[in-house]
Order: sequence, then C-alpha cells, then structure tokens
Amino acid sequence: MANFAHATMEPTSSGLERDARQIHADKPVDAGNIAIGVVIGRTSEFFDFFVFGIASVLVFPRLFFPFVDPLQGTLYSFLIFALAFVARPIGSVIFMAIDRTYGRGVKLTTALLLLGGSTVSMSFLPGYNDLGSLAIILLAAFRIGQGLALAGAWDGLASLLALNAPQNKRGWYAMIPQLGAPIGFMIASALFAYFVVSLNSQDFLEWGWRYPFFCAFAVNVVALFARLRIVASSEFGALLDRHELEPTRITDLLRTHGRDVIIGAFVPLATFALFHLVTVFPLSWVTLYTSQSPSVFLLVELVGAICCIVTIICSGLLADRVGRRNQLGICAVLIAIFSFIAPLLLDAGAAGRYSFVILGYSLLGLSFGQVSGAVAGRFGREYRYSGSAVTSDLSWLVGAGFAPFVALTLASQFGIRYVGFYLLSGAVCTILALIFNKRLETLDN
Repeated sequence: MANFAHATMEPTSSGLERDARQIHADKPVDAGNIAIGVVIGRTSEFFDFFVFGIASVLVFPRLFFPFVDPLQGTLYSFLIFALAFVARPIGSVIFMAIDRTYGRGVKLTTALLLLGGSTVSMSFLPGYNDLGSLAIILLAAFRIGQGLALAGAWDGLASLLALNAPQNKRGWYAMIPQLGAPIGFMIASALFAYFVVSLNSQDFLEWGWRYPFFCAFAVNVVALFARLRIVASSEFGALLDRHELEPTRITDLLRTHGRDVIIGAFVPLATFALFHLVTVFPLSWVTLYTSQSPSVFLLVELVGAICCIVTIICSGLLADRVGRRNQLGICAVLIAIFSFIAPLLLDAGAAGRYSFVILGYSLLGLSFGQVSGAVAGRFGREYRYSGSAVTSDLSWLVGAGFAPFVALTLASQFGIRYVGFYLLSGAVCTILALIFNKRLETLDN
C-alpha cells in the first residue's frame, strides 16, 4: 500500500511517455538497440567534456588568462574544468526531482539541451582582452551548466541493458556503455588536431577552436532522439512500473544506503584518477614542457583511444570469467605498478611519451570497462537507480575532477615523479574499498 501511495504521489513517467509506450508496445526494443542508444548517449556526454578538457590546455590559458604565465593559466583552466564535477551531485538532486515530477523524457530532454547549450555557448565567448573578468565568469557558469546537465543525463539505460543481459554475460554488457568515453575522445581530439594543423596560431585562437564546440549541439540532438526512443519503449516502462529504475529522494537513499554510497565512491578511484592522467594531463605536460606539437600528440592519443576501445571489449570477456570486482582489484594492482613507470615514460622523450599513451590507455580500458556499477548490487531494487547515479557523481568528483590540476601542480612544483604517487594513492584507495566491501558483504550475509 505504501509503495502504491509513493508511486501515485511521485510519478516516474509522464502521461505522454505512457502513451508513447502504448504506441510502441508491439515494437519491442532488443538488447542491440538498447546498446546503440547507450553508446550514442555516452559518446555525446564525453565528447562535450573532452572538447572542454582539450581547450583547457590549448585555448583557455591564452584566451581567458593572458595576464598570467602559461603554467598558471593552465592551472586556472583546470580549476574551471573541475567545476563541472563539483556541480554533478547538485545536478542529481535537481534532475531526480524533475524525473519524479515530470518523467524521464522531460528530464533527459532538459539535461541534454542544457549540456549541448552550455557547450555551444562557450564557442561564442569573447576572450579576457575583450570582456575582462566577465569572460571568465561566463566560462565558469557554462562549465557548471555542463556538470549539472551531465548529472541529469543519467538515464538508467545502462541499468536497463544490464538487466536484459544473460547471467553469464553481465561483464560483456557492462562494458558497452563505457565505449562512449574513448569514442567521444577520438572525435574531440581529431577535430582539434585538424584545426591546429590547418590554421595558424592566430586564426586558431580567434575562431578555429570554436568549431568543435559548435558540433556539440548537433551531437547532443542525435543522442537525445536515440535515448528517448528507448525511454519510450515498453521494456523501460515495465522496469519503471516494477521500481527497477525509479528515482528516490537523496535523503532516503543516504539514510538507507549511505555506507554503500561511500564505499562505492572509492571503488573506482584508481580508474578515474588514471582517466584524466592519460587524457588531459599529458597534453598539458607536452604543451608546457616539451617542444612537441600538440596536434601530433593529439593524434597519438587518438591511437591510444583505439587501444582503449579494444581493451574495454576485452574487459567484458575477462569479467565474465573472473568476476567484475576481481577484475577491478587486478586492474588496481596494475595501475599501482604503472604509477611507478608512468613518470619515467613521460620524462623519456617522444618515444617514452608514446609508450605512456599506449600503455596508459590500454590499462584504462581494462579497468574503465567494468568500473560502472561495480557495487550496485548492494543497493536495494528501489534505490539502485539513484544509488548508482549519486555514487558515480561522488566517484568522478573525488577521483577525476581535480586530477589534472593536482597532477600539473605536483609535476611543476616537485617533479613529474609525484604524479605517480598521486596515481598510486588512487590505486590504494580502490584496493582498500574492494576489501572493505567484501567484508561488509560477508557480515551482512
């Protein structure tokens, strides 16, 4: 009776969505279509974020912070980069309220329009020399908009995919949404590399860098329609009716599963620290401290992203053999080992940096492929959707949000080897969280 009252007072589906599901009731959506929608959605999100991350190195220090030296300007850019991750937990609270009141379709439409709108709005910003401090304030505001929107873009489609997966294929289906990250990076890096190579420095800073930001809105529109098609499916509606993908109040979630949220936030730290240490940070290191062309290094990173795709796929095969959490533990140990090798490679000339990219991206794929929802099973059915979203927000904030800023600060102040120590700390946190989570499962059972 309580559940019925809860569902009546806080609908998880608007009337239009329910009508759409009735229309499509005779057109079931199979796992393949769900997978395509998930990958397209994740690609759009990561494309927007990587466009900003690359611009934080190549554009923003000179355009928005010309009054300081390049290092300080890049550090300021990385602080604005981190604002999106600070905003994500706030976005989850706001958009889950929208979800409960107006439905998942309204939530997704609002979030993706905000994400694309925030990104494309950055392309129209004049620099500090034209607008002064207001240019920096607007850049920060649009970055916060990206973070709020990314939280709202949490659609539950990855959970829908996992719940439709055979028992012995959970690892395989879990890796599919993660493919969006390297694909999004490939598109962003290829666009920036093209304009850096094709234009002189003045033209690139005046207008060339703006084109990747223009593309963001088109990418998000495509992603929106791909995801709304799945949300309007009868399969999605059935899971909502069973409360499998129902949003819950954050206060209720923390009261019931606060311990699981905290543990879940620490489990992916090694992966998320590595995530930005092989994507955004090395580009800043190459740009500031070497004579290598950023466009060449972006192309090398594009090759690394291809390696990441391959190892993400491999992670699905391995996880179904050894278990997802066992694989995360093994990867955390490998990341710990890599933390001692990475500084040596970054400081070993072009060949060393290329090796860093290939090894780093390959290891990232093995770990990132299984990091999503590694402890989601500890959340009760009605809390799984919100629990996974909040846990993901906190993981990205703690593990990745400030990683480029911290790594560049350590490298510039104390030496490149301290970047390895930072990565090692993330690996240790992951290993301890996995051990603690295992003990809690034993006690609870």
